[in-house]
Amino acid sequence: MEVIIKINGQALSVEVSVEVYEFLDRADHKEENLSHEQRRHWDIREFDEYIVAAEDRTNQETPEQYVCRRETLDELLSMLESCTATQRRRFLLYALDGLSYEQIARLDGCSKYTVRDSVEAARKKFQDFFKNRPHETRFSG
Repeated sequence: MEVIIKINGQALSVEVSVEVYEFLDRADHKEENLSHEQRRHWDIREFDEYIVAAEDRTNQETPEQYVCRRETLDELLSMLESCTATQRRRFLLYALDGLSYEQIARLDGCSKYTVRDSVEAARKKFQDFFKNRPHETRFSG
């Protein structure tokens, strides 16, 4: 494909691949859209507010939701800290990294039942935490 590039006011014809042509075309469209948004900048809002509105990020959490989420996270982290180092490591490998009991057992050089017991001990602490919060939904954020 052939594109025209202006360098110091002079037009230069360049042969490019289809991928490069499509990339340049998308960049031109994005630049046009941004310039249109800048022209609509009439009500003294900051330009980045237009981008946020255009990307529909208007449903931000309230300060109260943020504080509640942070408090819950702090409580969960402190609960995780109350586990032994082995329980914590095994639980994180299982819950976050998605390793199976067998894989963790191979890493630790122990049986999968020992790993299961460690993971279940940590999980029980989390279950007790959520049982003591009946007024909240299970996955409140």
